[in-house]
Amino acid sequence: MEKGTLVEFRLHGERCLAVAERPEGKNHWIVVDDRGQARTINAKQVSYEVNGETYKPSDIPRFRKEVDPFIDPESLEVAWEFLVEEGLAVDPAEMAMLLFSEKSPAQCYAAYYLLSEDKLYFKQKGDRYEPRSTNQVAEIKHQLEVARERETQQKEFWARVEQALRGFQVEWQQSDRHRLEALERFAIQGDEATGRAAAVETLAALKRPENPQGAFDLLVDLGLWSRHENLFLRRSSIPVNFSTKVLEVAHQRTEVAPPDPDSERLDLTRLKVYTIDDESTKEIDDGLSWELIPDGKQRLWVHIADPTRWLTPGDELDLDARRRSTTLYLPTGMIPMFPAELATGPMSLVQGKICNALSFGIILDDDGAVSEYSIHASIIKPTYRLTYEDVDEMLQLGVPAELEIDAIARYAQRRQMWRRSQGAINIHLPEASIKVDADEIHIEVLEDSPSRQLVAEMMILAGEVAARYAQTHQLALPFRSQPQPELPPDEELLQLPAGPVRACAIRRCMPRSEMSITPARHASLGLDSYTQVTSPIRRYSDLLTHFQIKAHLRGEQPPFSAEEVKEVMIGVTTASQEASLVERQTQRYWALEYLRRTSEQAWQAVLLRWLREDERLGLILLEDLGLELPMQIKRSVALGERLDVRVSYVDPRSDAIRFQELIDQPAQPAAT
Repeated sequence: MEKGTLVEFRLHGERCLAVAERPEGKNHWIVVDDRGQARTINAKQVSYEVNGETYKPSDIPRFRKEVDPFIDPESLEVAWEFLVEEGLAVDPAEMAMLLFSEKSPAQCYAAYYLLSEDKLYFKQKGDRYEPRSTNQVAEIKHQLEVARERETQQKEFWARVEQALRGFQVEWQQSDRHRLEALERFAIQGDEATGRAAAVETLAALKRPENPQGAFDLLVDLGLWSRHENLFLRRSSIPVNFSTKVLEVAHQRTEVAPPDPDSERLDLTRLKVYTIDDESTKEIDDGLSWELIPDGKQRLWVHIADPTRWLTPGDELDLDARRRSTTLYLPTGMIPMFPAELATGPMSLVQGKICNALSFGIILDDDGAVSEYSIHASIIKPTYRLTYEDVDEMLQLGVPAELEIDAIARYAQRRQMWRRSQGAINIHLPEASIKVDADEIHIEVLEDSPSRQLVAEMMILAGEVAARYAQTHQLALPFRSQPQPELPPDEELLQLPAGPVRACAIRRCMPRSEMSITPARHASLGLDSYTQVTSPIRRYSDLLTHFQIKAHLRGEQPPFSAEEVKEVMIGVTTASQEASLVERQTQRYWALEYLRRTSEQAWQAVLLRWLREDERLGLILLEDLGLELPMQIKRSVALGERLDVRVSYVDPRSDAIRFQELIDQPAQPAAT
C-alpha cells in the first residue's frame, strides 16, 4: 500500500473509506477519512484497495457519488445466471466488466461492494467469488423468505399484544400460537419448559419480569388465562377436551343407536325407580327399586346405567374413556369421561324415559346378608329424579305414597348393621363440597345424612353381588380390597374425644385400598370380596366390570382376558391417581381462596391431631366449612379442644396459610 491509496476497512462492523497517509510501524497505517479524522489501522483490517488512482481525503465524497449509480443488487442475478452455467469464479474487476462493460476504479469498487454484500448468489473464496449452485440459491431464497415471514409475523404479533393489553378484542392468528404456547409452558413448567427462550424473549420485549410468574401475569393480562387458572390441571396429562373424531362418533351413536348385543333385556319398566343424586349431577348412573314378590319375600333392585350399550371394547369411545379413566370433578365444573352428549343423554337414567340398565335383584336375609341375587341386562323407566335433601325429607315425613323409599332405607340400615358385625369400619368426618360459579365460591359441608347412607349402602351391596358373581364364574375383574388395619387398642381410642378426633385417629391407620384380579377381603367395608360397578359412566374400572359381566350373562367369552384386565388396570390406576391428585390440589386452592376472601371472618376450629407436637403444629378442622388445615398453636391445647381462629396470611397459589387464635373474640357461625 502506498500513500494516497483509497482503502475500505470496517469499524464496528460499518464500512469506512479513508486514504492511506503513512505507515505506522511494521503492520499499521495511518489513514484519514473525508472528515479529516486520522486513524491507525492494521493492514489486515483493510478489506479492499481502490487501484488505478491516488486520492486525497477530500476526494472521497466525489468517489462515493461515482460509485452510487452502479449499486444495483438486482444486476447480480443476471451475472449469476451467466456464471453458474459456465461454472466460473470472478474477482471484482471481472465482475465490473461483466456488469458495466468497463472497470474504472468506481466500477470495480461497486462490483466488490455488490459481491461482498450479497448472501444469495456468490460465496467468497480468497480474492474471488464463486457462483452458488441453483439448488443452493433456491434453498437460501426459501430461508430468507421464511425469515422475512417470521419477522413480519413477529411485528404483527407485537401489535396484537399491545392491542390486547390496551383492552381491545384481539383475534389471535395461527402464527401466534407457538409464542403464546411458549408463554403457557413457561408459566406452567418454569425453567424446565421447552421453548423457554421464546417466552423470555416475549417478556423481555414487553419489559415484563422474565420468570414464570411474569408469563402467568401476561397471559392473564392478555385475557387468555383466568387469574385462577388451574395450573394443577395444566401440569397434568389429563385431556380437557374431546377430539373431533370422538365427538363425531358420539354424535353418530346418539343419532343412530348401534345394534344392542343384549336384545333380550329383562323388562323392569313396571318398577318404581328412584334416582338419588346431588341437584347439580348430570350423569345419572344409578337407581333404586323395591318390590314385594309373590312368595312374600322382598327384593331390592339396584339399577346401574349401561353405557356398554353405546360402545364396544376397543372402539374410539372406549379407548378415549380408558385414557381418561375417570370423570374429573373440580369446583369449577367437571371434565367427563364420555362426551356430555352421550353421558348425560342416552347413557344416563333419565326420569320418564325408557333406559338401558344393568339391574341387580337382591334378597337379603333377616340379618342383612345376601340370600339370593340375580343380574340382568334390563330396561327400566326411572320414576323420580330426587336429591338427597328430597329423600331426607321423605324419610322424615314418612310419605305414605312412597313406602318403597322407606323400605329401601330400612334395608340400608340392616345392611349397615350387618357389615359392622362383619368388621366394617365407619369413619364419619365432615367433608367440604366446593363449587365455583361466576367467580363466587360456595362451600357446603356434606354430612352422613340418612339419604347418603342409604345410597352408599345400596352401591356397596351391588359391588358385593358383582364380585360374588365374578368369583363364582371365575371372571377376571378389577376387584378392590383393603388390608386389615392395625387400629389402636379400644382403651386408647376411648381416651380420645368422640367424633372427628377419634375418626381422624382411625383414618390415619387405614391402609390404601388395592386393585387386583384376585378377590380379597375389603377390611373397612367388612366384605370378603368387592368390586366397583355402580359408576360406569364416570369410572373406567366400573365400565370394565360391566363389559365382563354382561358378556358372561350372554353366554359369551368375556372381551378381556385376565392378562388384559391386569394391563388395563395398570393404566387406569395411574390415570385415576393423577386425576385424584388434581382434584385434591384444586379443592385446596379454592378453599384457600375462599379463606383469603373472608380473611376478616372468625372461625370455630377443633384440634384433630398433632402434625409435629414438638413444634406445636396441629391439624385443625374448621367446622363450618369441613376443611382440615395446619395451624401453629402457641399455647397448650388438648385434642378435641375448640379454638376461635382467623386467617392471618394466605396465598392460594403457593399453597400457604397461617392462622392466629382469637382469645377474646369468639367466632360467629358463618353462612356458607
